[in-house]
Amino acid sequence: MPRMQKPPTYRYHLAALFSVVVWGATFVSTKVLIAHGLSPAEIFLLRFALAYLCILPFARGRFFAHGLRDEALLLAAGVCGGSLYFLTENMALEFAPASNVSLIVCTAPVWTALVLSLTDPAERMSRRQIAGSALAFAGMVLVVLNGRFVLHLSPRGDLLALCAAWLWVFYSMAVKRLAGRYPALFITRKVFFYGLLTILPTFALKPFDVSWQQLSHPAVLGNLLFLGIIASMLCYLLWNAAMLRLGAVRTTNYIYLNPLVTILTAALCIDERITPVALAGAALILYGMWRAEKN
Repeated sequence: MPRMQKPPTYRYHLAALFSVVVWGATFVSTKVLIAHGLSPAEIFLLRFALAYLCILPFARGRFFAHGLRDEALLLAAGVCGGSLYFLTENMALEFAPASNVSLIVCTAPVWTALVLSLTDPAERMSRRQIAGSALAFAGMVLVVLNGRFVLHLSPRGDLLALCAAWLWVFYSMAVKRLAGRYPALFITRKVFFYGLLTILPTFALKPFDVSWQQLSHPAVLGNLLFLGIIASMLCYLLWNAAMLRLGAVRTTNYIYLNPLVTILTAALCIDERITPVALAGAALILYGMWRAEKN
């Protein structure tokens, strides 16, 4: 029988790009939900529960991995790319300016490339890719600062943001190790399951307290549906599929676009100003990513 052809690579680039665009816009939805009285942990629980319930009908077949090692990797992915990642990122925002947090979290592609270049020869970057990534990183810094060249040192918040960046690195490495053994749908479902399971202990400190009246509010319901179905179920599935096909380094580089999407969304939704510095940064990001991918 003839072998089935894999979908063209550009589809996976589009999947990663779509995911980052959506994730860059989620801060508006999260701010709306917090304004309606939901805590970050409650938002995470509701969005991942919704994502898990929506993905279940499509993820038939085995529930557990082939062995304990793979199951442990899936647990690590659920913690590093789910519960602990979101907790550290949101806690960082309580102690440090948003610019610090965004800048530090978006260093994840740098750490991912560094770790994988030392551990996996197949993921080593060429000089062209290093130069393109450096330009994209510089552009990302300009976008995050958006004309405000003041970074306030906040050791506790900055350290939490760095933890979030490294958690995403560990998530990428866990998914990469599962490549070829499990489909993206199975991995994504398990990430949601373990993310939900490991967020539950936080409610021992502060019990879940979201009323049906809050949930029935159109703004709350609409933003939860967006976060759960689009930003979680669909985007995690697309992102994992992209990592399994493109590799962790090439996929993670799309995170450099996240601050760009954030400032555009903020300008459209809450009238934040975009400076010429941010526009220059956006141009650097796009050029750097094009150069890194150019054959």
